[in-house]
Amino acid sequence: MFKKILGTGAVRLVNLLTQFATLVMGTKFLGAAEWGIAYTVQVDNTFLLIGIELLAGSGLVYFTPRKKLSTLMTLSYAWIGLVMCFYLLLFKGLSFFPEFYHRVVPEGYASILLLQTLTYSLHEFNLNHFLGKEKVKTFNCLFLLQILTQVGTMALFILVLDMADARAFLYSQLCGYTLALVAGWILLLPTLKREGLDPIGPTLKEMFGYGTVMQLSNIVDTINKRLNLFVLQGNSTPSTAGVYGTGAQVTEGVKIIGNSIGLVQFSALSNTNDQERTNLLTLRFIKISVMLTLVAMIVVSLLPTSLFEWLFSEEFSGIRSVIILMAPGIVFFSAHNILANYFQGTGMPKYNLYASMIGLAITLPSVYILIPRLGIAGAAISTSITFAAIFVYQWIVFHRMTGIRLSQLVPNSDDWKWVKEETTRIFKKD
Repeated sequence: MFKKILGTGAVRLVNLLTQFATLVMGTKFLGAAEWGIAYTVQVDNTFLLIGIELLAGSGLVYFTPRKKLSTLMTLSYAWIGLVMCFYLLLFKGLSFFPEFYHRVVPEGYASILLLQTLTYSLHEFNLNHFLGKEKVKTFNCLFLLQILTQVGTMALFILVLDMADARAFLYSQLCGYTLALVAGWILLLPTLKREGLDPIGPTLKEMFGYGTVMQLSNIVDTINKRLNLFVLQGNSTPSTAGVYGTGAQVTEGVKIIGNSIGLVQFSALSNTNDQERTNLLTLRFIKISVMLTLVAMIVVSLLPTSLFEWLFSEEFSGIRSVIILMAPGIVFFSAHNILANYFQGTGMPKYNLYASMIGLAITLPSVYILIPRLGIAGAAISTSITFAAIFVYQWIVFHRMTGIRLSQLVPNSDDWKWVKEETTRIFKKD
């Protein structure tokens, strides 16, 4: 299992480096205002994906070991087509209210946003299938192809084609999604056997039941994230939003630790019914994720402001304060992520929804109180408070279900022995 985590972590490290290169190119060559537009479109894309992921999202990881590929592909592709038609009509309707429309979707970027959403949805289906089959190596290879293509084409657009606006970043994302999608089809389609379909009605009902709860949670999470940016935009300039977005992206790099562990955890838990093993793995993954994330955030928080100014230009001098204020929240997020995967992998996503609603109840008053007074610092503080509240709720539920106490989060000799055994297996031949 550690081998899968390390492999995933290595790919996520490459992703961190490509994100860093993307940030440097974006901030230096595009400027804070254009980078703010790119960040806004990226958040919009995340929001649109929620509708599609109701049937064609990460819930597929849970259903892949339980349903036929032909069934999942038929239902997911049909749903993607239906939702994309709805988005086209929605954007057309919103265009009659241009002031609101262009505040939510930057003017001139609707088409690229919709195309990105469609392409990534099909690509994500492939990723989730391989993850559900515990083919983590294939998953990582496709993801690696996506991010390397993205950073390479962005450099081409900026340095060779002299594209100096948000399109350079957004087009590069589209190129990465498209190439990885084609590669995924090449690997996936030969495995599509003529095995017939599962009963469509019951399968659709089951997927909707699971997916609805998951996506309601994602909707609330996205609102939490979008609300910070929305309120910040209303109380500041596009440049300020660009600074906040860049600071958030730097902390996203640290999240790769918990995300890498959680990804392998979700895949493993979706393929087992051993509750005792599930509980123990979750507890140990929380410990590892929190410790590694804490160390990483301390290192990043100690980086001097002059370094960020040198990397991103003087416009981004406020990034360090954003990072420091978000640091506690990122540590809480690392634990929350493991618990969220526990509830998803064991078929109980409703607890993630309840946690997200608690988070929104914290975010709503905090952003309207803190951001008008403190600006981007208020947005960062709000994020930390929200993640802390979400973790507290999830831990209470986890404790009541498993009997595991808070004191057991302290690493013990059995944990170190397990880490040593898993590490030893990495160097053994299969």
